[in-house]
Amino acid sequence: MSEPRGSLLLGVVVGFFLHLILGGSIPIVGDLIAGIVAGYLAAGSLGKGALAGFLSGIIGGIILAIIIAIAPFLLTTIFPFLAPYLKYIGIIGALGALLAVLFSLKGAIIGCIGGVIGALIKTKIS
Repeated sequence: MSEPRGSLLLGVVVGFFLHLILGGSIPIVGDLIAGIVAGYLAAGSLGKGALAGFLSGIIGGIILAIIIAIAPFLLTTIFPFLAPYLKYIGIIGALGALLAVLFSLKGAIIGCIGGVIGALIKTKIS
């Protein structure tokens, strides 16, 4: 029996978009579904599926953290009257970015479990 082949990059990208779409509307189950799909597409071994699920979960949180960290500075550019409060807005932005990374770890761990399940399904079907 030959080992199933898959694309890690395709699994991570599709899993990332599913995390964005399903992660907010169906909190834990959406992350699991995204991980299963990522692991299924990245088939090859259970480790590869777990890596695809983990990366697809963590990338969304990192991108969200970057957006939250940059947002206060963009707000002061658009609304100059907020400039005196930039120090306080920056602290709130930094805390928001930290929370986004922490919450992305939840999605990454659940996505990792889903990735193992998806890779296992792919190996049993092939």
